[in-house]
Amino acid sequence: MARQALVAARAQARERGAAAQQRKQARRGGLRSGARSDGRDPLPLGAAINRLITERGWETPAAVGGVMGRWPQIVGGDVAQHCEPDHFDEESRVLTVNCDSTAWATQLRLLAPQLVARLNHDLGHGTVKLITVRGPGGPVRRYGGLRAPGSTGPGDTYG
Repeated sequence: MARQALVAARAQARERGAAAQQRKQARRGGLRSGARSDGRDPLPLGAAINRLITERGWETPAAVGGVMGRWPQIVGGDVAQHCEPDHFDEESRVLTVNCDSTAWATQLRLLAPQLVARLNHDLGHGTVKLITVRGPGGPVRRYGGLRAPGSTGPGDTYG
């Protein structure tokens, strides 16, 4: 008789536990993290970043950003010492590169078609359409030997 009472008590406890579990799942929307993974489980950092990049559509900017970080490996050490990528316009797919001398700017303009091919091979076809090369900026133009502080040049005296 004691054994039957124990079996009945266990069955009632199981039923109460199952009902409580169902209520709990209903409150949480039916989702629970268990033996199998779902969308709420933690991810490794790399996988979380890759998922974010894919969800937001940032594949091209992320790939081009990687190119800017690997610029010396892509173009070579000599060119990388004198030329550095400035920015990438995603709409027109133009990479702008600044050079420290006009000779290196000319050299890079001659190498631009090969660099575009190499970048597109690395990033995917059509990622970069054009490389714009800019040389060094000229010195600030000053007129006359003496300048008054705050003047804007010869035009500031004529009203």
